[in-house]
Amino acid sequence: MSIDFTPLVRPGFVRLARRTDSWDTESVNIQKKVLRSLLERGADTEYGKLYGFRSILRERDYVKAYRERVPLVGYEELRPLVMRMIKGERDVLWRGVCVDYAQSSGTSGGKSKFIPVTGDSLRGNHYRGAADSVAHYLRLNPRSRMFAGKGFILGGSFSNTLGFEVPGVHVGDLSATLIRKISPLANLVRVPDKKTALLPDWEEKLPALVKAAAYSDITNISGVPSWFLTVIRNIVEYRGVEKISDVWPNLEVFFHGGISFEPYRDEYRRLTDSGKMHFLETYNASEGFFAVQNDFGSHSMLLIIDRDVFYEFIPVEGGDSRPRMLSEVKEGEVYEMVISSSNGLWRYRLGDTVRIAQATPVKITIAGRTKSFINAFGEELMEDNAERAMAAACDRTGASIVNYTAAPQFASKGRKGRHQWLVEWGKSPSDNREFAAVLDEELRKLNSDYDAKRSHSIFLDMPEVISAPHGLYDRWLKEAGNHKLGGQRKVPRLSNDRNILDKLLSLI
Repeated sequence: MSIDFTPLVRPGFVRLARRTDSWDTESVNIQKKVLRSLLERGADTEYGKLYGFRSILRERDYVKAYRERVPLVGYEELRPLVMRMIKGERDVLWRGVCVDYAQSSGTSGGKSKFIPVTGDSLRGNHYRGAADSVAHYLRLNPRSRMFAGKGFILGGSFSNTLGFEVPGVHVGDLSATLIRKISPLANLVRVPDKKTALLPDWEEKLPALVKAAAYSDITNISGVPSWFLTVIRNIVEYRGVEKISDVWPNLEVFFHGGISFEPYRDEYRRLTDSGKMHFLETYNASEGFFAVQNDFGSHSMLLIIDRDVFYEFIPVEGGDSRPRMLSEVKEGEVYEMVISSSNGLWRYRLGDTVRIAQATPVKITIAGRTKSFINAFGEELMEDNAERAMAAACDRTGASIVNYTAAPQFASKGRKGRHQWLVEWGKSPSDNREFAAVLDEELRKLNSDYDAKRSHSIFLDMPEVISAPHGLYDRWLKEAGNHKLGGQRKVPRLSNDRNILDKLLSLI
């Protein structure tokens, strides 16, 4: 019988979680200190000199001065500076040389964006955010035996789409960097080994993961729900059992994030021991570790305000788009997140929107992207990707379109998850399946995350294209009251749920 180290480490983790109890009154001061620390460390960078960080720090109200003098930016404004960093220049956006970059899809200017993962952001944000997740879980579950067994951390790999290599520079999934640089002590309590965890080809990686974990005493798992479900199903099949709890009887918690858990919740409950299993959501993006669930009774997450990230919030609705401070957000409203952080992102528009579930201290739920998207399987498919791929597919097949929308179709009845595209044609292709294949090919060219999930059809199956009758979208727009002022009508191209698509299909 293995030794349970949980009683030894739990008191320290619980103390860590308890520091958040003062955040209902100390949030403003904590965020001011975070910004000062960021400005001091970034003052001698090229960006810091350009916008006068040292001058800002001399102001009595340096928070106000920072927000007035430093512009809001998106990734495309920073891309040239990041590319210089990748090629070895130092002190550009953050101090020193950065050799790790998290590759992520979602911008209009290129196939991928490359987010600096500095040593300061790893130590001050990502790893501490992970520790916060464990801390809040152990505080919530006094009976935990989490450290009596091992953790199964499912990560990505290094798959560089830069088009060139730089010696000593690592480009890939954030999780690959986190695993590559994790403390050797952590490797004693986790599976798989580092070599297996970082395998780039899922056709090779999946059976290796199954072999590594099928006979291990796993007490906790961490990863993206869609990815982990595939691994779990393969382990269940490999062991010839009905539930993963038959393989891992001591499994007690899943730290999940990256995509919405709701479509997967029932399946995870079916596969695990409902009397023992807990689910804890985290918000750990390429740009930073931002929030963690700290209440089993609520799916909202506590915003982590003392881990090298200074937050601002832009209202999504209403005419006033002035960025708000943490103390100005209102419960129930939706905001676009703006961050300044120790990876050199200064007043950076993240592209994610959050709903304020609680104002003091701030707790959030993820509302989605600022533009339409599908991220049901971790593919981060953006509207710009869809428009460009659809245009290319039409050009290659001689088809033309009047309107379309797409949504995820989750796995059921033995079939993998996929995207369904409902298309009203101007000129139909000769074969919808051929069009779907071309569309899939174009999407894989444009979006590295989609391409990874489609690899060998392990996580995501070929898209399905359905023909819509002429006039369907006009009818839906009229019935849904979606006629806009001036006669403008907008059909959402991509949706992360099936509400719109199912309504349209019901009209056929």
